[in-house]
Amino acid sequence: MDLKDKRIVVTGGGTGIGRGVALAFASEGGCVAICGRREEPLQETAALYTGEPAILSKTCDVADRESTGEFFSWAVEALGGIDVIVNNAGINIRERSMAETTPEDWDRVLAVNATGPFNCMYEVLPGMRERRDGVIINICSTAGKRPVPLGGIAYGASKFAQRALGIGAGYEEGDNGIRITNIYPGEVDTPILDNRPQQVSDEHKARILQPEDVAAMVVAVAKLPPRASVPELIVKPTIQPYA
Repeated sequence: MDLKDKRIVVTGGGTGIGRGVALAFASEGGCVAICGRREEPLQETAALYTGEPAILSKTCDVADRESTGEFFSWAVEALGGIDVIVNNAGINIRERSMAETTPEDWDRVLAVNATGPFNCMYEVLPGMRERRDGVIINICSTAGKRPVPLGGIAYGASKFAQRALGIGAGYEEGDNGIRITNIYPGEVDTPILDNRPQQVSDEHKARILQPEDVAAMVVAVAKLPPRASVPELIVKPTIQPYA
C-alpha cells in the first residue's frame, strides 16, 4: 500500500521510536501529526523533516481523556481524518521491583502505557469503522511477552495489558476492515534508558536496536495491502536472548 498522502498519527513522537516512526512515515509521503507531553521535543522532531507536507505537532497527555479527545479533534481537522495511528507513547520508572514500586508509580505507568492506547483507539475507531479501513500499530515490548526484571513489575504489567488490548480489539475489528498490530521491540536506544536503575554504556547502546530499526518494521506493516494483517511482530537486538 502506498503511504503517500495517508493521514498518520504517532503518539510519543518527540523522541526515540516515535521520532523515528514519524520521520519514516514523512519520508514515504505521509501526512503526519505527532503528539507528546512536551512541546520542545515535538518541535525538534518536526524540524528534522524539511520535505512536504510538514510534520504537524500538538501537545497531548494520552493518559488524560480530555487531553486525548482535544488532540484527536485537532488531528482529524488538520489531517482530514486518520488512516494510521501508532500508539507509541510510554514510560517506565527507576525503582522497578515489587518491593520498590509505589502505588503512585504503578498508577502512572499503567495510565500511560495501557490506558493511553485505549484512549487513542477509542477516539480513532469510530472513523475507521465508518470508512471500513484503518491501521492501528501498538508499540508494545518484549516485556509484554516475557515479564523480566529488566522492565520491572509495573512496566511488564502495563505491556501485557497493551498486548491484550491490541489482540482483543483486533479480533473484533477485522470484519470492519481495521488491522491492528502489536510490535514487541526488545532493547532500543531511546531516552527511556535514562530511567534504568543501572547506567547503560555507550557501547551497549550501539549494539542494541536503534529507533529506525523499529520504524522500518512499522512502515512495512502499514504498507501491506488491506487483505494482509500482522497481529504480532517481535524485533530484538541480535545480542538479546529471547526464550
